[in-house]
Parts: sequence; C-alpha cells; structure tokens
Amino acid sequence: MNRAGHNQVDFFTGTEVEHTPAFGLKTLFVVGVQDYHKIIEMVTESKTHQDTSKHIQHVYFGANHSFPSLATNDGAAWALWESMIHNVLDAGILSTLDVDVNCVEGLLESGLTENRHFIPMISVKLPYVQQLGYNATIKLDDKDFDATTPGVWCHRLHNLLDTKAFTSWDAYTKDEIL
Repeated sequence: MNRAGHNQVDFFTGTEVEHTPAFGLKTLFVVGVQDYHKIIEMVTESKTHQDTSKHIQHVYFGANHSFPSLATNDGAAWALWESMIHNVLDAGILSTLDVDVNCVEGLLESGLTENRHFIPMISVKLPYVQQLGYNATIKLDDKDFDATTPGVWCHRLHNLLDTKAFTSWDAYTKDEIL
C-alpha cells in the first residue's frame, strides 16, 4: 500500500476511524504476520498507563492492505494469520481482520467468525465509485445459484454512500508509528 510514512512498518497505533463496531477505540494496527506474544504484550502494557487514552482496546490485523489475497489458495499463509489472530482473540481482545472479498470462504473456514470478539472487515475495491451514476446498484450475490444463501441483496449505491459511513483519507493521517 502506498501510504506516506508507512514504509516497512509492523505496528502503529491510532483511533479506529472506520465505521465498524470498534469505531473510536484506541487501536493497535498490525501489518503482516507478527508474533502474537508481542501483540498481547503491547496491549497489556498499554493498560498500565494512568492515562486511559493510551489503553489499546482493539487490534486491527491486515492493516495497510497487508493480508495477501493469495492466501485464499495458500493453506500455509492462512495458518500463520489464523494462529496469530486466534491467540489474540483467546486473550479476550477485540480484533478485526481486513480481508479482500475474494478471501471470504477461507475466512469462514478459519473459524475466526465464530468468536464474538472478532470483526471481519470485508474489503470490496470499487474505484471511481462516485462516477458510476445515480442508478448504480451493488448486488450481494452467492457464488452460484442457490448455493450458500437464501437469495441476493441489492442496494442502491447512492444510498450506501451515506456521509455517516464515510471516512475521509485525511482521518488516516493521525496514527503513531511504533
């Protein structure tokens, strides 16, 4: 990901700015696969500060688009991510994994979605979204006819572009590199 100041970064902290169940929480952002012991230690150590604004309440895995889309077909890659995230979740820490939409089946097979402290962030890349026109519609479809869902859901793109759900790129510039 081309992001100023984030070259060769493994961890950074900031406030979760995306409109998820962790919105507004002090977050440890994790780039790539890291040692889960270190992640848990960083969260635990943050809670020793008297200043509660420094207490990390949430971990965001796959920051900076670091979860590889190739992992959908690579069991070894999934195993590394799963182990790291399961161990952090087992410590009772609210966690998000940012994955591309093409990784959803692997995500389901991982068992992560069964943990109540887990937030799956499904990333759907849609360039030039505002140029698609007023009538553009997003269809949440199944992988085949009547394969895994009871039907499809269609949402007018115009309605999805609500300002209450929008996060400007400027909001991502306040993080602290660790």
